[in-house]
Parts: sequence; structure tokens; C-alpha cells
Amino acid sequence: MKESIALHKEEFLEELKDFLRIPSISSSEQRRDDVAEAAAWTAAALKKAGMEHVEVVETEGHPIVYADWLHAEGKPTVLVYGHYDVQPEDPVHLWDTPPFDPVIRDGKVFARGATDDKGQLFIHIKAVDLLMRERGELPVNVKFVIEGEEEVASPNLPAYIEEKKQALSCDAVLISDTSFIEEGQPAICTSLRGALALELSVKTADSDLHSGTYGGAVPNSIHALVTVLDSLHNTDGSVAVDGFYEGVPEPTEELRAEIASIPFSEEAVRESLGLDDFYGEDGYTFQERVGIRPTLEINGITGGFQGEGLKTIIPKEAAAKISCRLVGSQSPDAVYDAVVRHVETVKPKGAKVTLQQYIKADPVSIDSDNPMIQSAADAFEAVYGTRPLFPKEGGSIPIVEVFGRVLDAPVVLMGFGLPSENLHAPNEHFHIENFTKGIETVCHYLNNL
Repeated sequence: MKESIALHKEEFLEELKDFLRIPSISSSEQRRDDVAEAAAWTAAALKKAGMEHVEVVETEGHPIVYADWLHAEGKPTVLVYGHYDVQPEDPVHLWDTPPFDPVIRDGKVFARGATDDKGQLFIHIKAVDLLMRERGELPVNVKFVIEGEEEVASPNLPAYIEEKKQALSCDAVLISDTSFIEEGQPAICTSLRGALALELSVKTADSDLHSGTYGGAVPNSIHALVTVLDSLHNTDGSVAVDGFYEGVPEPTEELRAEIASIPFSEEAVRESLGLDDFYGEDGYTFQERVGIRPTLEINGITGGFQGEGLKTIIPKEAAAKISCRLVGSQSPDAVYDAVVRHVETVKPKGAKVTLQQYIKADPVSIDSDNPMIQSAADAFEAVYGTRPLFPKEGGSIPIVEVFGRVLDAPVVLMGFGLPSENLHAPNEHFHIENFTKGIETVCHYLNNL
């Protein structure tokens, strides 16, 4: 298989570059046609790879692409999930090359979506393509469900999974949208934090007011917003919202030891980020804070005059975007209700507050001893010569919980990215070595189930 991959490497890279040229930004209404183009491109790539029943399924948002090959009688069925939508390219001026004009340098392909998730998704398409070319058939049954809304929290995919539960039944859900621990050290993620995203808006007067005429006598929306935001955390780094920690388990010594066994250098991370120190809950390590503890973060603040120079006003409104990462049995709905109660309790006089919820996802925990996951570990070890570790990820992939629960199947998070590949940031890239070895690894996995 390694020889076949090497033979077709340039062909596959050119196809990947074509995929990356499509600016399929799902959060932008102006890019709707581009997202549709990416869906059609994905469907065509699956047909070329020999998949059957290829369908572009329209939704209220962006399309879902389905395909399958189901002729391996008596063999397991693997459902491959991925997404063809990407994050916005902003800030464009920080890119070394145009974000949708992919270039290869230093053994990496640079473009928006290179590692999240077009490059990793394409690994699976090319793996089944090669197997079909060499054998004329697949060693197992394969289904693909590829969406165009992952970057906006998959609003339409859960209903599709529920509706098509029987048609999507499988023995494992295979996803490549995570990363290695570091270069050369594979990882199979066994935990994802849940998510809750919301916007807090504060309004005071009906219009902005002159700070000389009214200053000191009327409420200021930004003052009120800052007061509320400052009340969300205690001085020890913990979240001060009453009820926030309901459902958060106390970590066992065994779990803490497992987390500590993952190679990690706080000093190296601190230096790479240009930080003087870290921040977070007292009594927990960096890895525990980002892997098994819940968080509440302020993602952005708006309000008042933002132009050049000064404008001496008392702003009538201000807003903040907030996101929470959840663990254990924390409920996004319960946490949202707790935040609402907290804000209503602490808001200053004269401030009218509203909250709007945008994203919610339940936490996920996966048993690393499951045979489907151990087979993935075997495949990594066969190709990379190193057995993968099983880290707890701080991020969220909302649809993972839905797949696992509705289809009652283990989710195998077989990621091929690296933490250094700038996903969601300027100069996103994907290491070509992991692209080619990823194809080999997936082929090994499917061949040995």
C-alpha cells in the first residue's frame, strides 16, 4: 500500500489543492454558493473513489453528503464522518500566502481547511479509492456522512442522524478531526468537553449620551457589562456562577495519573505562546484544566465608540460573547439557566440585560478498551512504529455525542493533525507526511477489522 500511495501522491495532492481552493465558509451567507460547490466536489470525489448511492442531501442550511459501499457480507460496517466547511479566513493580512490559494512548502500544504478538516477528510476518501483500485472491492462495509455545518455547530445533522438511524447503523464511527500529541506521537482522543456559547447584551439609555452633560448621573452600559463579566470568576480561577459545577466529577488519582503520563512541557507551551504565566483553577495542572475541567471564557466585547480618535459618550449598549466548555454530566441547558440567574442577580441598577444561546453540546467520554479503538491503535502502531496515547481533548465536536448515542456505536477519533498546524488561525497547514501516512493507516485499519 505504501508503494501505491507514493505512486499517486502528486495526483492526490493536486486534488486536495482543488478542494482547498473552494472558500466553503459555512458561517458566511455570502459564501453559500461556495459551500454548495464544496458539497458537490465532495460527492464527485466519493463517486470517483467507487462509492455508491452518492447523494447531496439538502437541509435548511448547508448540504449533507452521503455515500456507501455495502458489499462486504459478514464484515463490520464503518461510518466515516467529516466536514467540508471551513472557518473564516480573517485576519487575511496575517497570512503569508492567500488562504484559498493552497501552496506547498517545507513539506506542508498551506490553506484554510488544510488540517480542519478537508485534508483529514480527504485521507479517508483516498484510502477507499486506493483499496478499490487495488482490490476492486473494500474489506469492510463503508458509509460516509460528510456535512457542511460543523464550524457552525452542526444545526441540521442531528435531525438527519435521528431520521436515518437505521440506514446509518454501523459498528464504528470513524472521525479524523483531531491531532497527534506531537510530531511522531499518534493519539486517539477518548474525551471531548461539551460546549455552550452565548451572547450577553446590556442596554441602558435609549441613545448614546454626552459624557459631560450626563456623566456621573446615568448608567453606563460598558461599566455594567464589565461588572457582570468580572463577577463570573472567583480570584482562585474557579467559575463563580452558582450551580455551574453541578455534574462535574472529582478526578480520580488514576485519571490524573493517566493525564500526567501524556508528554507535555508547561515551560515550552508558555514560551511558545509568549506568556509570563498560566491562569486557571487552583489545584489543577495545565493538562487537567484544558482536558477534564469545565471553563467559562469571554471571547469578545463590543460597545461604545470604536473609531479613530475620541468620542466622549456614555454608550447606550454593550455586549460580550461567552463560551463554556463542559465535562462529566454537566448539562448545557442547566448551565445556561445558571448563567441567566447569575446575571440577573448581579446586574447593576439601570442595566437591562438579555442573553442569547448559540451553541450547545454534551460532553463525550469514550472507552479506550473498545476493540474498534484498539484496532485503530494497532493501525497507528503498524504505520508510525509508535502506539498512540489516549488524551482528553479540551475542544468540542458536538456531533460526536450524537453519533455515539443515536447509533449506539463507538466513535474512533483517529486524527492526523498536529497541534502546531494553526487550525482556525492564519497560515493553517497540514503536514504532507501525515496525509500520506494517514491514507496508509486508514487502509491498514479497514483491512484488519
